[in-house]
This record gives sequence, C-alpha cells and structure tokens, in this order.
Amino acid sequence: MSWIEALILGILQGLTEYLPVSSSGHLAIGSALFGIEGEDNLTFTIVVHVATVLSTLVILWKEINWIFRGLFKFQMNEETRYVVNIIISMIPIGIIGVFFKDYVEDIFGSGLLVVGCMLLITALLLTYSYYAKPRPKEKISMKDAFIIGLAQACAVLPGLSRSGSTIATGLILGNKKESLAQFSFLMVIPPILGEALLDGMKIIKDASMAGAEISTLSLIVGFLAAFISGCIACKWMINIVKKGKLIYFGIYCAIAGILTIILS
Repeated sequence: MSWIEALILGILQGLTEYLPVSSSGHLAIGSALFGIEGEDNLTFTIVVHVATVLSTLVILWKEINWIFRGLFKFQMNEETRYVVNIIISMIPIGIIGVFFKDYVEDIFGSGLLVVGCMLLITALLLTYSYYAKPRPKEKISMKDAFIIGLAQACAVLPGLSRSGSTIATGLILGNKKESLAQFSFLMVIPPILGEALLDGMKIIKDASMAGAEISTLSLIVGFLAAFISGCIACKWMINIVKKGKLIYFGIYCAIAGILTIILS
C-alpha cells in the first residue's frame, strides 16, 4: 500500500465512519479498487478505526467529560443512566462479536455484491426515517437503547451504515434528533476499541500476518487522514442530523449501491 492509497482510504474511512453511507462498505470498495487485501488491509483497518475513535473523543470531549463527572458522584443520576443505556446498546454487538465473528468475516470476503445490496438497504432505512413522523420522546429509554444496539449489530454487514442504521432507528422510535447523533457516536467507541484490540492480538499471534508488508509511512498517513477527516465529519454529521437532512444520503447510498452491484 502506497502512502497516496493510504491517504485516500484514510480520508474515506474518516468521512464515512460518521456520515450514514457505510465506512466498511466504502473501505471494501476502495480496497478492491486498489487491489489491497489480506494482512495489509486488516492492519490498516485497525489503525484507521482507532483514529476515528480518537476523533470522536476530541469532538465530543465536553459530553464525555460530563458523563465521567456524573459517574464519579456514585449515584443514579442522568449521567449514570446515559452510561447504562450505552452498555445496554452494546449487548447485541457483543453477542455478534463473541459468537458470530468468523461468520461476519466470511461475509466481508464475499465480494462487492453484498456491499451493494446493503447500501440499498441503508438507502431504504434512511428514506423511511426521513418520512416517518413519530411523536418525539424527551429521552432515549433503555428499551430504545437496546433496539438501537440491535441496529448497530446488524450494521456489521459491509455496506449497511452503522451511523445511518442507529440514527435512523432512533428517529423511527421517536427520539430527538439533537441527542441521537451524540448517542450513536459514543456507543460505538467501546466496540471499535474492543475489535481493534482483538484483531491486533490476532496479528501478533499469527506469524504469517506479522510479516505483512505495509510501511510505517502509510500507516501514519492513513491514521492522520482518518483522524482529521473524522473530526470534520463527526461535527458535520451532528449538525446534519439536527437539520434532518438524511434523505440526501439515502439518495447517495441508492446510487452507490446500484453502481456497486453493476460493477461487482
């Protein structure tokens, strides 16, 4: 992988991690176009995912600080309930990670046809959430947190947008736009870090993967590109959700899905 390819893929990952267009799907498409696969792709994917998590911490630092300050009061308050909701939302993705990880990895290697089909499903979900008009709720309930977590678990499929699925599901359930983007971005931090840790251990243990030929420069460039573009996209996406403009991303996903299926 050259540093230019790393730059392009890093920007792609950073932007699409937060925009509802599927980072995994676009990373798969980009990797296929550049002919990058196997160990190089896995190592690079870990690096850019960690970079996007750090961009979340930077952009939402005020909210994260608010949560921790409330937690250390050691009482059941609004901050503690928020953390409980995040933990509840992690249950479905945790089950997928423990019991179905190998199956999911097989799907990732099944070609771009799956990516194209999942992009079309993302488009339908975003479109439906745009036209659905449920009565707004004041706060995200534990039940809604679990259902949003189910949407996140389904979004392990390449091409099915994680942010798009979780935010759209929350909107369909009647949750406020202002709180959904923030919750969606915070709830993904533990699963991404956990997955990166497991994959990193896998690379270290597997002698054949330890010898992957990817330069330090490419990893640094990819990391910085994903981090900077992630910061931009995270802040941008929060404003987009507040304005309710997800329909345009639905149109984009529909076009991208059709083109991917045709070219697969």
